[in-house]
Amino acid sequence: MRTITFVFALLFCSLCAKTNAQGITIKPKKPDASAIFEDIKKLNFLGSVLYVAAHPDDENTTAISYFANTVKARTAYLSLTRGDGGQNIIGPELRELLGVIRTQELLAARATDGGEQRFTRANDFGYSKHPDETLALWNKDEVLSDVVWAMRTFKPDVIINRFDHRSPGSTHGHHTSSAMLSVEAFDLVNDPTKYADQLKYTDVWQPQRQFFNTSWWFYGSRDAFAKADKSNLVKVDVGTYYPGYGLSNTEISSLSRSQHKSQGFGNTGNRGSSDTYFELLRGEMPTNNDVFQGIDTSWGRVKGSSKVASLLASVEANFDHAHPEKSVPQLAQAYAELQKLEDQHWKIIKSKEIQDLIAACSGLYLEAVASTQTATIGEEVTLRLEAINRSDVTMNLQSITAPSKKSNLISEDLANNKRYRGEEKIMISNEFASTNAYWLENPGTLGMYRVDDRRLIGKPETPRTNVVTFEVNINGVIFRFDKPIVYKYNDRVKGEVYEPFEIVPEASAGIKDKVLIFANADAKQIPVTVTAHKDALTGTIMLDIPQGWNVSPKSAPVTIAKKGEQQIIDFTVTPPSNQNEGIIVPKVTVGNTTYDKELVKIDYSHIPLQSLFLPAQAKVVRLDIQRRGDYIGYIQGAGDAVPQNLEQIGYQVAIITPEEITKERLAQFDAVVVGIRAYNVVEELQSKQPTLLEYVKEGGTLIAQYNTSGRWGNTKIGAPYPMKLSRDRVTDEYSDVKVLAKDHPLMNFPNKITQKDFEGWTQERGLYFPNEWADEYTSILSMQDKGETPKEGSLLVAPYGEGHYIYTGLSFFRELPAGVSGAYRLFSNMLSIGKEKPKKVKG
Repeated sequence: MRTITFVFALLFCSLCAKTNAQGITIKPKKPDASAIFEDIKKLNFLGSVLYVAAHPDDENTTAISYFANTVKARTAYLSLTRGDGGQNIIGPELRELLGVIRTQELLAARATDGGEQRFTRANDFGYSKHPDETLALWNKDEVLSDVVWAMRTFKPDVIINRFDHRSPGSTHGHHTSSAMLSVEAFDLVNDPTKYADQLKYTDVWQPQRQFFNTSWWFYGSRDAFAKADKSNLVKVDVGTYYPGYGLSNTEISSLSRSQHKSQGFGNTGNRGSSDTYFELLRGEMPTNNDVFQGIDTSWGRVKGSSKVASLLASVEANFDHAHPEKSVPQLAQAYAELQKLEDQHWKIIKSKEIQDLIAACSGLYLEAVASTQTATIGEEVTLRLEAINRSDVTMNLQSITAPSKKSNLISEDLANNKRYRGEEKIMISNEFASTNAYWLENPGTLGMYRVDDRRLIGKPETPRTNVVTFEVNINGVIFRFDKPIVYKYNDRVKGEVYEPFEIVPEASAGIKDKVLIFANADAKQIPVTVTAHKDALTGTIMLDIPQGWNVSPKSAPVTIAKKGEQQIIDFTVTPPSNQNEGIIVPKVTVGNTTYDKELVKIDYSHIPLQSLFLPAQAKVVRLDIQRRGDYIGYIQGAGDAVPQNLEQIGYQVAIITPEEITKERLAQFDAVVVGIRAYNVVEELQSKQPTLLEYVKEGGTLIAQYNTSGRWGNTKIGAPYPMKLSRDRVTDEYSDVKVLAKDHPLMNFPNKITQKDFEGWTQERGLYFPNEWADEYTSILSMQDKGETPKEGSLLVAPYGEGHYIYTGLSFFRELPAGVSGAYRLFSNMLSIGKEKPKKVKG
């Protein structure tokens, strides 16, 4: 079994090596001969497909892989959002941080299936039931302009929508909106009077066809689809087998789909024929199930390219898998001829492809490694430079140019397998570009990111422009290879580890807890951590506070000797006497510059290290809250910050592993809380549920938070009495909440819950409510979205033996980290149910 796994890993690595992914890994590509040959074939196909949908994981990876690998078309996925409003089963990151993770997962998917990735400025604000709501929050005109921009810059011959634009209200509003905007953009993209400001950077364009990627699902059942009229459908068998990779297209698709790890979309590959259908929306219907029929996808579409076409056809026909370097002379000649052409679009695309292939065929390896992972303006950094030609191809390394440095003339022949190594000291100047996530640089709105530079809109991540240029003469043709500066080190377990080289500010500061709850008027000591990003940092720090709050000291000195070290400064913050909330911001002043951002790192093994500088702020909330009990057990599910939030109101919270779910361990707790999606992702809970229910029966309180139904199968949450999960949800966070059980302890003890407690909620009320339950449960609340029936399953409670069982689909995992006062008060009541004598929370 170990051997099979190893061989499959090699095939997967080979597959990834061939792709044109835009930065999913900063490790250099090292394609084998099979991957090189597949890319050579791609040189001779000049057609493009743009696939359009709303979120990461919406895309049909089988179709994308088919067009990229079977057809050899330039293929891209336009995801209107970065998936910021979804859930995260691998960690606690939500909203913008989740969007960063899912962006990188999309890049990993495209590195696997061979596509490219694009976005708009639309922010995934959460589930939407109708496109009217979606387009109002997104700012329809701006997102439409971004879709037009994507079409004008990518220039697709064929556009494929994942969703049906004709069925508003039948699925996620984002889904339908993506199709509606794509259809509208198709008719605008060639009109120079529409979004004319874009034409400073690109040209108008006219796609030839537009399709809807339909399936049986859109017809309600497989039987209905089998009987449907398919005269307007193009049928494509996407089950191609690729001998060079030892994988079928559907296996590649599954590998691509499995990159969406934060969504739990791991997928098992399959083999054999697999039909996919495309319904024609615009353009002429193909007669042979080829979406490109009648569209010139040869070099004939490029004026004056006959010589280039002849050379590249010869390269493909005569490729020697044992000696790829034999293709280099003709590739170099084709590159030189290509530079004479007028068509800038295909010239740029194919020049890059040829240049990369020349490096791959000759085994040319170029690298610039920084002596440090981060650097500040004014810092000196040493670059280790390497160049090696692993073939008999004639090459001369003519020069190396680093940022802020003049060209360093080398003029050294690169003989077969003889390595050139050098060092260059560079001063980090203002010429170096920011490496922060560009869409997070400025505050946006609920539905839109703000991006001021038109040229950045749509890019998956901030372009790596801090590069070293290697100028190499290959067979008499000059090539300039731009290599991003990287940082790498050797790990005793992982081996060679690459990380992005980042430009950072001199200092950053952060407060660990992003929500600070003051349950009474007592002061709290707030530690602020200052991080030095350069040696010998000196400055001052102060805490900006809202009106009515007090802080001591007003400012404090900062002195940190070494880069990367930290200093913790304690501030004493005193709240006002009445309920109040606001934002506190630590500000570090170094010389004449004040910094108010903190470094946030996202480090998962399946994506590159992400270093973000985000506003360094925390929400402070003064509220009147009472609680009962002290010691809470928490069983982690898909990952959330609820345990830390409960500690904010005075609870001691212990994380319980499945192995620790024993009668003796549970008896220690005043209440036990099950985290979000726990029954979806923690298989051991099924066998531990009898122990949990015995804990309740003997007087304990068990609170189960939401679990999903649907693709997770028949989720069994092990409740004491029957209940059935549904996909019911209330997405309007402003929707009215009606209390059904006004006299129930959950609404009165130890905090009196009123309508005010349901104000200020974020993103939604809740999700995946039960829609059927036994008579033993009491339904506490009723809520509904506009035009829908009331949903009464958001909060259910039942006595069981001497204790209480509570199931809730309310989105506490969003509301508590957002500092929503009413959510804290209601959760405290849930934890306090059945307890005696109320007591005031101590600060």
